[in-house]
Amino acid sequence: MGNNTKSDAWGAFCSKWPAPLSGIGQRGAAIRGALATSRCFCAGSLPSRHPVAWPMPSSFRILLIEDDAAVTQAIRLALRGVGEVEAFADPDALPASLSLETFDAALLDMNFRPDQRDGRAGLEAIDRLRAADPSLAIVILTVFGGVAIAVEALKRGASDFLLKPWRNDRLLEAIRAAAALTARQRAGAAMSLEEIERHAIIRALARADGNISHAAAALGLTRPALYRRIEKHGL
Repeated sequence: MGNNTKSDAWGAFCSKWPAPLSGIGQRGAAIRGALATSRCFCAGSLPSRHPVAWPMPSSFRILLIEDDAAVTQAIRLALRGVGEVEAFADPDALPASLSLETFDAALLDMNFRPDQRDGRAGLEAIDRLRAADPSLAIVILTVFGGVAIAVEALKRGASDFLLKPWRNDRLLEAIRAAAALTARQRAGAAMSLEEIERHAIIRALARADGNISHAAAALGLTRPALYRRIEKHGL
């Protein structure tokens, strides 16, 4: 933590807890242990000994799902000048036409009504978001003491978590890391599709004994289209 933490709400909050660990007190050890066998990427909450610098876009487009208008406004102010925040009060408010591919990161509360405390609605929202776009990195918002919820969210595919109240520098760090993860995952998905296409062409040519017309027919392509792909893949 930097020297300026005493001036913000999070510094005052953390001062109540002895021996803080990554900003969440001794409960951080529980999360580290629970994630030891997980494949999660936890951008800032579980720092690596060897952090990797990734190229960052100059601005971000962030999907925020948060029912508290005051929290939404605070996040907008904290990220002003960093990126555009599109906010919804509930996962059910997301329009069917909304394209998640246009967002660099998602910031998600875990409860959306005053009577909700178990985080189940947030976990279901994670499942929905990942089903729609598995590459979009999701940062969850939870309260101190919500360790079990945070762990389950990370297991479901969230990339990181923030505790309320948060430090603005930590929020920015988490969003930057999530946007970088989204970019890497989307690039990886694109490369995987390229590899799939390349191997499909190789198999089709092998089965057709090199006959372009037969291979193109098997792939559902015209001869010129197949020639272009062969040239693209250097075959």
